[in-house]
Amino acid sequence: MNVAIIIAGGSGKRTGQPVPKQFLTINDKPILIYTLENFQNNPNVDEIIVVCIDGWEHVLDAYAKQFDITKLKHIVKSGDSAQDSIFNGVEFARNTYPADTCVIIHDGIRPLVDESVLNDVIDVCHKYGNGVTSLPYNEQIFVIKDDKCTEKYIPRETLRRVSTPQAYTLGKLYDCYLKAKKTGVGYTPSSYVNTMMADLGETLYFAKGSDKNIKLTTKDDLQIFMGYIQGGDKNYLK
Repeated sequence: MNVAIIIAGGSGKRTGQPVPKQFLTINDKPILIYTLENFQNNPNVDEIIVVCIDGWEHVLDAYAKQFDITKLKHIVKSGDSAQDSIFNGVEFARNTYPADTCVIIHDGIRPLVDESVLNDVIDVCHKYGNGVTSLPYNEQIFVIKDDKCTEKYIPRETLRRVSTPQAYTLGKLYDCYLKAKKTGVGYTPSSYVNTMMADLGETLYFAKGSDKNIKLTTKDDLQIFMGYIQGGDKNYLK
């Protein structure tokens, strides 16, 4: 079984908008719904859980009914941080689904995830126990000497960019979260699932990525997203 956990608990302050950015409407459709449609329309995804910002659960439920997101089975309250929100979703899933379930963690504000990317993450997870979306790093990375200069760089061929979607075997993921919460290893406000797993010594397996799979964090990101929609690149829309 493959279950998506969509994280939609952020307030979106950096976009400067009056509503959480996942609920901003573009062409009369909320960003979160664009995201959910990718999972709704993928035959490899069985059910969806959304971890939702407190107070917006009824809004999400109404939008899901309006746009026919029938795979949305559960809405879970968000936590105080991204890690807390993800843990809430993982804990709910562990109490609901078998331990061998493949859970796909994805940011609700990444509405441009390709079907092929999602499929590959799931396939890699079933093969190795986890799969993380990744891409080569194409820019040069320098290590700061101080706030003005540098003399050392990191060879870019040794780097990969990792984002969501990420998929993990549910039982293993839940156990790792319990360990992280108990020890404090990998469980900080700036941590995410992949960094937590690495801090705990787990090996992560790369899956396919896409440069189009942007995270909508700023006003500029919203403009780029609108450009994809209005510019004719609508392959992700079903």
